Amino acid sequence: MSQFSERLQSYAELLLRKGVNLQPGQRLFVRKAPVEQAEFMRILAETAYRIGARQVEIFWADDRITRARFELAPHESFSEYPQYQTDAMVDGAKRGDAFIAITGANPSLLDGIESRKVNEAVRAENQAMSEFRSYSMRNAINWLVAAVPTSGWAGTVFPELGSGEAVERLWHEIFRLCRLDLDDPIEAWERHAEEIARRTRYLNEKQYRALQYRARGTDLTVGLPEGHVWHGVSSRTPSGVTFIPNMPTEEVFTLPHCTQVDGTVTATRPLAISGRTIDGFRLRFENGRAVEASAEVGEETLRETIETDPGAARLGEVALVPDSSPISRSGLLFHNTLFDENASCHLALGRAYRFCLADGEELSGDEFGARGGNSSMVHYDFMIGSHEMDIDGVTADGTREAVFRGGEWAF
Repeated sequence: MSQFSERLQSYAELLLRKGVNLQPGQRLFVRKAPVEQAEFMRILAETAYRIGARQVEIFWADDRITRARFELAPHESFSEYPQYQTDAMVDGAKRGDAFIAITGANPSLLDGIESRKVNEAVRAENQAMSEFRSYSMRNAINWLVAAVPTSGWAGTVFPELGSGEAVERLWHEIFRLCRLDLDDPIEAWERHAEEIARRTRYLNEKQYRALQYRARGTDLTVGLPEGHVWHGVSSRTPSGVTFIPNMPTEEVFTLPHCTQVDGTVTATRPLAISGRTIDGFRLRFENGRAVEASAEVGEETLRETIETDPGAARLGEVALVPDSSPISRSGLLFHNTLFDENASCHLALGRAYRFCLADGEELSGDEFGARGGNSSMVHYDFMIGSHEMDIDGVTADGTREAVFRGGEWAF
């Protein structure tokens, strides 16, 4: 077996055993698996069966076919979403199955496509998958988002390389940033989880009333609801299965109070949404709502995003990542949220995770909202951190304490 084949096998083992933590007897669903990486998907499925999967279901994706649909399919078809996928995912969630979502599509795949088509397709998918996503948003299932390179994505990250060499280089970076270059990747992930857990314990004990962000182009106050809970790396299902929802991950995160966000924030990395890129953008918030939005690239997409539904213009996540994170130190711009969000402090427009609020999984929608939790069809992380970022935590009595200084943890 070649070294690359061994790495592919190790990556599959890591995703299944430490990431989604597939349990014997579970079915495994893999969504958006790129056809051009079919060989890795075969390795993933074979490994899952060796672990004890009852069944492995793979929903394939292909950038070329996706582009052809948006260029050639009739307009009225973009309001439709495959019902069989929705039914399968919801049925699997109810049965307690495991889920992996693959990220890796070309971030510029839909450049030049009529905006109305893209918006209708995104809305149709969000509406169709809303019930399924309610399971992941409260950690009722073990789930994982992981990356597999495609030629379109790799070419964006490494435009100076030929297609094959770019894909190979991107595989190398994925392996390294998932700690597969270390002697014992599983132990390395356990050490990493404990370090992040130490940060979350500190922040949960503090129970700051708000966070105040300051950097070039950013002066923002983000209120935190009473009973907010910080998380990082590992999550746990009600049945006790511990899993890692994102690989790689470097963040510590919670939910903001959706009506207590005020000020201006400037993005520090591009944001790829549904095959379109937004860059050089700024948002101004009043009473939790984005009331002004501008962008150097993709302003129309940005405005359409925050108008998706009432909750899309409010924040659902606040995440802290030091500027010295391994992904940031790589010096690469991945044009992929899974990686770029773990290189930088970030916020998310849209829905909040129920498990980031004490007893949030048990609350009705109205109760969750009354306590500051945001609801929306969408959840889009955008990056705001840099080596200039200072963040203060505001205590209940109004005292300010350093949380970040110069883009790094201050405690």
